[in-house]
Parts: sequence; structure tokens; C-alpha cells
Amino acid sequence: MVAILAPAHTCSQSLSENLGTTYDTAKMTIYRLQSAYLPQGWARDVRVTVDAQGMITAIGAAEAEQSRVAGASEIEHVAGVVVPGMPNAHSHAFQRAMAGNAEHRTGARDSFWTWRQTMYALANRIGPQDLQVVATQLFIEMLKAGYTSVAEFHYLHRAFGDTPASNPNVLWEAIGSAARDAGIALTFLPTLYQSSDFGGQQLKAEQRRFFLSTDEFLRAIETRIGVEHRAGTNTLRTGAAFHSLRAVPLDQLRRAAEALHGIDAAMPVHIHVAEQMLEVRSCERETGRRPVELLLDQALLTRHWCVVHATHATAAELQGIADADAVICVSISTEANLGDGFFDAPLFQQMDGRLCVGSDSQATVSPSEELRWLEYQQRLREKRRGVLAAQNESHVGTRLWRDAARNGARAIGQPVGQIAVGSRADWLVLDASHPAMAGAAADGALDRLLFAGADKAIRDVMVSGRWVVKDHRHAADDQSRTNFARVMDNLSAG
Repeated sequence: MVAILAPAHTCSQSLSENLGTTYDTAKMTIYRLQSAYLPQGWARDVRVTVDAQGMITAIGAAEAEQSRVAGASEIEHVAGVVVPGMPNAHSHAFQRAMAGNAEHRTGARDSFWTWRQTMYALANRIGPQDLQVVATQLFIEMLKAGYTSVAEFHYLHRAFGDTPASNPNVLWEAIGSAARDAGIALTFLPTLYQSSDFGGQQLKAEQRRFFLSTDEFLRAIETRIGVEHRAGTNTLRTGAAFHSLRAVPLDQLRRAAEALHGIDAAMPVHIHVAEQMLEVRSCERETGRRPVELLLDQALLTRHWCVVHATHATAAELQGIADADAVICVSISTEANLGDGFFDAPLFQQMDGRLCVGSDSQATVSPSEELRWLEYQQRLREKRRGVLAAQNESHVGTRLWRDAARNGARAIGQPVGQIAVGSRADWLVLDASHPAMAGAAADGALDRLLFAGADKAIRDVMVSGRWVVKDHRHAADDQSRTNFARVMDNLSAG
């Protein structure tokens, strides 16, 4: 452990000044990090070599010396505290346009199910251009809050209603363009959505825009993966999602899952399960099984699957998910906003379960807040503190950030979540001079990030070796805000 240093003057020096030799500037960059959180713990004065593709190729003084053989462009000094960026494992980007718009009481039994009516109204009004504007603003907000990659669980497929889009992927492309404009890494999850409830009930009128046949779904994913491979980018990954067990008949779920495995055996696959008790009861009436039980019965879960919510999973069901080595993604801000219930995080941790976080409905766009309230929920239930600390990590903030980042990387299928050789350089730089960081101990920076408002100290953000936020500013800030205001005015008027 080392003390967090006061911020030094930030400068860049060429290798000829530091190592006596000049190299091709297109090959790699060495970053000299004042303080950083590595897999083995906190370290000071860390040299990290990043190649032209944004991948970490070496860490440490000795490795930095060896990098002279391969060549490097410069040494860039990074003042502050560097931590891994957080993967956002569950996002519905279009819902950013309704954040705060469903917070008025409509009746004595307001719930998730009444909230859905506001969501459907937006889903059936937003077009591709508006979606791109909304998603771009959202992704910039994510970067500034500490999310450096996002899994977009996307079920807007058709132009409007049940009319096929002139370009089947026009709404998909809106999300991809927004991610490129913002500079965030994207795992795109086209989502199968075919029925309105268990038993294969017909979609309601407001859900028709979400429909894809299983054949359309599989063809579109296979085509997209081919385009992605030809593009050769390391910040784009295509996966797939099943909206829920109520929205995909079991025969189609099994057929699609087997086909997806044939397309890409390591493909990230996500599904909403057991978010609401009404969903659980409906599943029991129709199938005689609870949703997680029903999913486990299919024997489809692997380490590449991410189960979203699992709010109302029993101990046996949680054990089944842990045994399958699947990841659970919680979004405490959305689950609280919608009145879903409490997820039993301590129990799942005891099973060595893998847990990550996402922003979901965009009620909050902050990994710090998701993790803070993951812990605070348990403190309120248990009436004690430090509930989610671990034997090998007593600092709650460090344990939660470390595990959510690593498990989130697994969930989105991208090489991120830690500052290590073979990982992508997706970093956050905390300003050590910010009041929220004042007096922070060497191993307390992530505690400050979660529990003392140090998310406001996120000064710089890097994705794939490229600074996308510097001094709290994104290059597209002004234009994005202007576009977003215009779109929101139009959507609100409707």
C-alpha cells in the first residue's frame, strides 16, 4: 500500500528525453500513472504500455524498459488516482428520454406495470434520429460518471408499430452511431421479444414495434457480426438478449439459444428474470415453475450468460445461477424506482456468485450510486455496516468496484474491468486534489468514490487508449446538449 500523492504537474515527455532513444509514434504510448489500482492492489508510479489498438501490453518499470525494443511514442504522465472504468452491463438507452417523467402518482397502486405505460408511449414515438441524439447524450453522461463500456439491451426493431423498417437495422445503427460519437465501448444486444405474457400470448399493440421472428433475429445478428469482424474494432461486440421468459416462448428460446451458440460460442447472452412478483406468480400459474427455476430447467446458462435482476430468486435458484457460473446484473436505482424489491446480495456473494451493475432505465446514470445503494440496502436490512466487505478485502468500496468491474467485463464480453496486461486501457482518473479526495488513505480512494461523493472527482476518462473526457469535458458536450434539448422538447410536446 502507498499513500496517494498530491497532484504533480502533468506533462508529456518524449522517450528520447527519458530513455535516450526516439521511436515510431504510431506504435504505442507509455503512461506513467501517479497512483493506480492493479489486480494485486494499490501501487504508485506505475508505468503502463498501451499499443495502438488501446490494449495494455506491459506494466511496471522493467516492462516499460523492454518496450523500447518494440518502440513507443512518448511517456505521458497522469496525475491523480487511476482506476478501471466500470462496464455498464444493462442499459435501455431510449429510456433516458423519460427519466423523471413518470414520478407523478397515477393511483393508489402505482407500480412497475403502470410505469410501463409511460415507457410504451415513448417507445412508440421515438424515431432513429431522436434515438441517436438521446443515446449520444446518455453515453456522454455514462463516461463522465465512470462507465467506459455499455451493454445495450435493445428491443426497438421496427419503424413504428408492426411496419418493417426500410432498413431492418436503422434503429440498431442509431445506437452504434451514438456509441462512436460518444467514444464509449458498446456491446450491442439485439433482443428477442415475441409474446406479451407466459403461454405465448399475442403481443399488445404497444409492443408490436419490438417483434422479430426467430429467423429474422438470427439472420440479423449473424450479419451484424460479419460486419463487425470486417470493421476490426475492439470496442464493439455483438451479443444477444431474450427480453424475458414471458416475452419469448420456451421452444423459441431454446432454438435461438442453440443457434446463437453455433454462431459464437462465447457470445454474451442476457435475459430479464424474476424482477417482479406478479411475473413470478404468472409464471407459476402457467408453468408450475418459478421463472429462475424454469430458466435453469432449460440447462442453457453458462459463464457467457447474464441474468438481469433475479430480484425474487430463492436461495436454491441463486445457487443454480452461481453453479452455472453465470453473472447476475442488478440495477438498484431502477429496481428501487420501480418498486421491484431487494436482491439478496450477501447470500449470492456467499455462494461465490458473480455480480455486476447497470443503469437500466437511466433513473440514475452512476456506477457509484448503484454500488453505494447495493451496500446501503443491506445495511438497512441487516442493521449493521460493511455488509458486503470480504475477507480478502475489508474496504467495501474497493471490493464492490473491483468485483463489479471484473464481472461486468465477463457479462459484456469485452477485455476490460482491470488494469492488467491483455486488458483494454479503459481508465478513470480521480483528481487527488478534489475536496472529496482530500486526505484519502492509499487504499481508500474507491471508498471515497462510492461513499464520499468522489464520483465528482472523475476528471479524465480513457477508452481503448484514447482520452474521451479531459478535465471533466467531452468534445461533444455543447452540441450534444443542444441536440438533446431540441429532441426532448419535441418528445415532450407529443
